[in-house]
Amino acid sequence: MKLANRRAGLAILALTGAAVLCLAATGPGDDQPKPMTSARAAYDEGIRQAYSLPFGNQGIAMPGNAAVEGGGFLPASAFPDAAYCGHCHQEAYHEWRQALHSNAFRTPFYRTSVNILIRTRGIEFARHCDSCHNPVAVLAGAMTPGSALDRSFDRDGVTCMVCHSIQSAQSKLGNGSYVMGVPAVIVDADGNRVPGMVPDAEILAHLDRHEKAVMQDFYRTSVFCSACHKANLPPQLNHYKWIRAFSAYDEWQDSKFSQQNPLTFYSADYKTCQDCHMKRVPTTLPDYGSSPGTLASHRWLAGNTAVPFYYNFTEQLDQTIAFLQSGDYLNVDLFGLKVDDDDTMIAPLGSMPFHLNPGATVEAYVVIQNKAIGHSLLPEVRDLYQAWIQFTVTDASGAKIYESGFLKPDGMLDERAHKFDNRPVDVNGDFVDNHKVWTIHSVAYDNTIQAGRSTLVRYQFRIPADAKGPLRITARVNYRHLRQSYLNNVLGPDHPAYPVVELAAATRTVNLGDNSATPPLPADNPEWMRWNNEGIGLLDELQYADALHAFEQVVKLMPDYKDGYVNIGITYLAWEKYSEAREPLEKALALRPDDPRALYYMALVERRERHSQAEVADLEKVVARYPDCRDARRELGISYYQQHRSAEAVQQFQALQAIDPDDLAAHYNLAILYRRMGMKKKSAEEAALYVIKRVDPSAPTYSLDYLRKHPEIRIESSPWHLHTDLPQTTVTAAAQPYK
Repeated sequence: MKLANRRAGLAILALTGAAVLCLAATGPGDDQPKPMTSARAAYDEGIRQAYSLPFGNQGIAMPGNAAVEGGGFLPASAFPDAAYCGHCHQEAYHEWRQALHSNAFRTPFYRTSVNILIRTRGIEFARHCDSCHNPVAVLAGAMTPGSALDRSFDRDGVTCMVCHSIQSAQSKLGNGSYVMGVPAVIVDADGNRVPGMVPDAEILAHLDRHEKAVMQDFYRTSVFCSACHKANLPPQLNHYKWIRAFSAYDEWQDSKFSQQNPLTFYSADYKTCQDCHMKRVPTTLPDYGSSPGTLASHRWLAGNTAVPFYYNFTEQLDQTIAFLQSGDYLNVDLFGLKVDDDDTMIAPLGSMPFHLNPGATVEAYVVIQNKAIGHSLLPEVRDLYQAWIQFTVTDASGAKIYESGFLKPDGMLDERAHKFDNRPVDVNGDFVDNHKVWTIHSVAYDNTIQAGRSTLVRYQFRIPADAKGPLRITARVNYRHLRQSYLNNVLGPDHPAYPVVELAAATRTVNLGDNSATPPLPADNPEWMRWNNEGIGLLDELQYADALHAFEQVVKLMPDYKDGYVNIGITYLAWEKYSEAREPLEKALALRPDDPRALYYMALVERRERHSQAEVADLEKVVARYPDCRDARRELGISYYQQHRSAEAVQQFQALQAIDPDDLAAHYNLAILYRRMGMKKKSAEEAALYVIKRVDPSAPTYSLDYLRKHPEIRIESSPWHLHTDLPQTTVTAAAQPYK
């Protein structure tokens, strides 16, 4: 929650995350590492004789985090190949072969970037990437100079027995933070894992023992996915400092779908990563894992259209596009208009009459709601993926009055489009092209929309005096994997056009002259929710007066909606008007006593007004109901700290680190608390983690250098900005808040 992080003080400034730690090479519940077999020990010794460890003896995958149960290396032959699994699991094998997991290593899109790393830094550095993209290569010891290992396993990327041999995901560190067991497709009668291939007939005769070998309950949890769908750039990789790369897992945990965070703007039923990306689908091929006639999809449908397009995997591509367009993931709302110098907002558009003349200057408010995605839009590698708004205005003759977000004839995107991506920059203030993540020093802007939140995008245009009404206004959210310039870098300029997918769209027709109120469009949210989403967007733009106005409309329409009052309270808190925040929060608590969201923000009011007992009591109630809420744990730890209740503060910050080992505030406060308690070694460890993970004070200068060089996208770095093709002297309406 943005406000909560601001109140924490430290965390919002940090590219938060955990330092790269050496993983314990034991399985869950093991007291001691399991001994190696003599054959495996001999293999391990042979690999170690020539294995380069430039980062010290911190683990075989450093600067990745992968480890093996019992320690050491595993021969590649220990992993039965996917074709073997396909004997009995034909449907899963067929889906997997076209999916991104099986192609995680071999694609030219991945190889282009990782080969640059290998050429410029060395193959050892690529362990950071291949811990997730090619685990067999890392764990077999192939990622070292001069390795002569047979690399035929490269074609299978993340193969069946990679996922189905993992014994634990360690502490939500990411970067391949799993512990791999010795691969086995069956256990013996005593429950011991049996390495290697086993005849199909024996597996079919002992399906219960097969399941014990290849399935674990935690495979169905989002924590399992966190091992790779969370990443940081450690100082061992970039020779600079720790930087967060991406964290789809943390975004899910903070979303409404995890039900671990009461501070979200909306609520929803519990959903894991697998619930969206491994939905059960009908089988078309024989598969002993299907029941009854359906299988958890092994396509892992998401947003990657480039790989199936490149390999001509028609089924995967068609299903990926259908997935992207299947759900009510986004809501596009042409929310309102401002005309000429009239500061009054015509909103929500369609609900009230208005008049529009030819020659008028119009400002359009477009609200994009991340409605049903369990992570941000865009997630993960935002410098490569491309999502943007295509905004067009045409008159009755089809003449184009205004357009933003169009594709040029060469496939490049209009530079002035509003994009849901970011711009990482290096020490020279240049864009980090080709995904050379080890050179990142700062991020010039990041326009992604977090799960459950909304963004407000403003467009300004002038209606020609000779325009023919009515006007057609359309806003589309388009998506392409990958951006055109990267495709050109990888494939050359003469490649075919890669798919552009429309994720969501909205169109409204307005008359020149009088416009009466009209019925809601089929995709419209209820009017109160339209105001609520606009308020969320304004709040994130730091436009507090306007956000307050929007949330006030919500409670007028829904006087019993407690979150409307909480949102008013949040706005006052962000505006640093603490005393004004109390009344709406009290109204919310009157509607729903002990509501954890209202209690959390009321605790911040109590803190400001020095009501320490009430502050702690409120936060303790929130933590009791939501023990995995990182914001509540952080604030309760701060409250205890301020009251000199050191032991209790330590307990909260330790619990926070168990939820999120990346939390900067936990490192900072534990460093102080451990020192006061005489635990000097632990204090020094936390202080070192804080120093390496806090933002480099010089980092903003790298971003400023980049933005100076690129005035065409400079406005994207500002939370409040206007897209217009009018000369700057005519841009006047946007400078005024609406009434």
